[in-house]
Amino acid sequence: MNLARVIGNLWTTKKEEGFVGVTLLLLQPLTGELKPIGRPLVAADTGGAGVGETVFYVTAREAVLALKGDLDHLTPCDAAIVGIADYVNGVER
Repeated sequence: MNLARVIGNLWTTKKEEGFVGVTLLLLQPLTGELKPIGRPLVAADTGGAGVGETVFYVTAREAVLALKGDLDHLTPCDAAIVGIADYVNGVER
C-alpha cells in the first residue's frame, strides 16, 4: 500500500462500464513523512475520500480487485483508494 494526498477530482463524460458510479480522484503520492514524491496519478475511490485527505491506495492487480468487479468482467484499473489515513507514524494528519 502507498500513501497519497487527494489533490483533485476527475470528471469524465464517458467511461468504461465498470467505472459507472465510481468516483475518480487525483492523488499526489507521499513519503512516510508526508512529503510529496513522484507525479500525481488518478485512482478509483472505494473509500469515500475527499480533497485534502490523506489516503492509502493500491496499484496493479490489487486495484482491479478493490473495485469488486464481476470475475467475467474485471474493470481495467491501475490504482484504487482503499482507505483514509487518520494517523501516520503516530502523528495526527
